[in-house]
Amino acid sequence: MAWLLVCWPATAPAQSKGASVSQMRLEQADDGVYLNAQVQFELPNLVEEVLEKGISIYFVAEAELFRERWYWTDLRVAQAARHMRLAYQPLTRRWRLNVSPVPITNSGFGVSLNQNFDTLAEALEGVRRVARLRLGDISEIGDEGLHPVTFRFRLDTSQLPRPFQIGVVGHADWNISVERSARLPLEKMK
Repeated sequence: MAWLLVCWPATAPAQSKGASVSQMRLEQADDGVYLNAQVQFELPNLVEEVLEKGISIYFVAEAELFRERWYWTDLRVAQAARHMRLAYQPLTRRWRLNVSPVPITNSGFGVSLNQNFDTLAEALEGVRRVARLRLGDISEIGDEGLHPVTFRFRLDTSQLPRPFQIGVVGHADWNISVERSARLPLEKMK
């Protein structure tokens, strides 16, 4: 039994094979602190086929900013999330990306930014680029030293239609996720 435990490969729980964070930066503006990140991933063929049939897929980008404490665990001083829904509109043959700070539902409540794209590649560039994710006010965060930041990006399968949620269990194609932690300085915006 011990031999089996030694032979199993260790995997990173929040990292899919092809996803990575190529850039992450904190910026300070007059109205707050913002995180900018660039995520690199390729959309698997199975997910692309589902999209082309008119079924929306959802992505979530989350960030947490901490204040270091020498006497205890780090204190989380800010967190933010950005929810994105990517959908193909078969009648217009265009791609639509909805971006919202809260989970996107079909009930019509909430505020979201809508963008239309001619190609899937253009729409995916909008998903991969997480720009100006507002973490909070500078008074809450502080502007001295390095700040520990954790950034997570994932394909949210919990918002898929129920039959797809059952079918994605065990399929590696539906696992697009990445997590990156770093100690970042605040950069002044120009």
